[in-house]
Amino acid sequence: MSPVSDDVRPAVRVRGAGLAFGPRTLWSGLDLVVEPGEFLAVLGPNGSGKSSFLKALLGMQDLSAGTVEIAGGRPGGANRKVGYIPQQRAIDESLTLRGVDLVGLGLDGHRWGPGLFGMAARRRQVAAAVSAVGATRYAKQPVGRLSGGEQQRLRVAQALVGDPEVLLCDEPLLSLDLAHQRAISELIDSRRRAAGTAVLFVTHEINPVLPFVDRVLYLVNGQFRIGKPDEVMTTSTLSELYGTRVEVLKVGGQIHIAGAQSALCEAEPHHHEHDVEEQVG
Repeated sequence: MSPVSDDVRPAVRVRGAGLAFGPRTLWSGLDLVVEPGEFLAVLGPNGSGKSSFLKALLGMQDLSAGTVEIAGGRPGGANRKVGYIPQQRAIDESLTLRGVDLVGLGLDGHRWGPGLFGMAARRRQVAAAVSAVGATRYAKQPVGRLSGGEQQRLRVAQALVGDPEVLLCDEPLLSLDLAHQRAISELIDSRRRAAGTAVLFVTHEINPVLPFVDRVLYLVNGQFRIGKPDEVMTTSTLSELYGTRVEVLKVGGQIHIAGAQSALCEAEPHHHEHDVEEQVG
């Protein structure tokens, strides 16, 4: 990430933020500043509040304490300065919505008609976004007939078509094979480098994005740590967070977390992703 001058406003500013559901606190006392062009990975086991953190930034989830600013304003409403890639879900094969129509919703899906965009200008902007993610060949086909990787490229285009300052990604690599994970990660990184877009990337799969990550926000057991990957993804730091011995192994440039089974079960009773080892990546 390139240095940011003092007079450039942060992409995201979180002050004293906390989120609790009844007696359960997901996190509290969270202070965070994300600069333009920064890539922040948000990690942690299921139930630690990763997606809820993004929802708070989107204005879809009220905080229990603290404040949030995003792209210079408060969360919520139709804000084209904020792009959002939701978790991938299966799309009905009978859906006739075309890829270009899905991408166009990123421009004016929140209102009737083309609004401020003339139809010709809208088509050019949508076509440019589709081209940028390499989806031109199939963008006029019904979305339901496309593969998971093709659909996800179009979701990225939808999130970027409005030229956002901040891109929020909620498990965008979920259910994708390794090749598509790499392709989507590289697309997002290319965009943030070209346009200075801040990226907040919720994932269980850090290894596909590890080369791009500037900092990590790790949430677990109502606690958090923020820092560079080499500062947070360590045996000592994660053992402290989980409250039990956790070994962080680095093999072939990838990070694996071993021995966290009991900690993961305590943090989230319904976490069954791995029987022996949680692999982050």
